Amino acid sequence: MKINREKALVAFKEYTDRYDSSRDMIRLKIEHTYRVCGLCRQIARSLDLPEEDVDIAWLTGLLHDVGRFEQQRVYGTFIDADSIDHAKYGARILFGRTWEQKTGLASGGEESLPDGIQADAGINIRDFVEDASEDELLWTAVFYHSAYRIPEGLDKRTAMFCHILRDADKIDILKVNVEFPLEEIYNVDTEVLYQEEVTPEVLQSFDEEHAVLRSLKKTAVDNVVGHISLVYELVYPESCRIVKQQGYLDQLMNFESRNPHTRKQFEHIREHMGKYLAAK
Repeated sequence: MKINREKALVAFKEYTDRYDSSRDMIRLKIEHTYRVCGLCRQIARSLDLPEEDVDIAWLTGLLHDVGRFEQQRVYGTFIDADSIDHAKYGARILFGRTWEQKTGLASGGEESLPDGIQADAGINIRDFVEDASEDELLWTAVFYHSAYRIPEGLDKRTAMFCHILRDADKIDILKVNVEFPLEEIYNVDTEVLYQEEVTPEVLQSFDEEHAVLRSLKKTAVDNVVGHISLVYELVYPESCRIVKQQGYLDQLMNFESRNPHTRKQFEHIREHMGKYLAAK
């Protein structure tokens, strides 16, 4: 599939120009999207993929957070638990219900959005790319990019593009958590954030070396540990190399709590993650 990057970038800019980019939360997602595009391209090239496939990876990065802008406009938040699953919302904005129906996702089921969800944002996948031959792959990558795991049974090629996008997204989330106030990301008061402790179940999950489930998180600082734990889910060697090189993980792990017990918890987190990455 041939992708006209200029056409896709124009479509994205025209779409996001409808939102107020002077607002930090909107600007954050626009900048995040462009960085994820670049990371997708970098990871894809590390796998020696042909340029057409590198372009597909790049396009998944451009499309992945389309749902964030309508989520902010309609619900006033980026917290999925308080609003809507932004990944599935973006997939429906771009593709309608076509692939939800073709893949047999029942409306109202665990993996679908209710039929009543309005997803007419005045944009669709054809604004980005004319060729429809990779629509199912693109839909799958967008739909599942923030899921805890991608579905079993995906063909190897589709799973690869999903993993490339998910790795790129996770890498940049570390940067966002360092460069943007945590209080605004987690919608919490500074005093609360820096006094809370890591929930024991969250720390146990971290030590088991996998991403922390949202259902385990009880405190704002649990979210910090949850984002650090995303590193365990990185699939490709290039992704781990980028994380080490950028240094945002180290900065996030140097969270300066005012609670002595939490400071000890983060000492443990730094030591454990350091050993994990040293073996990568």
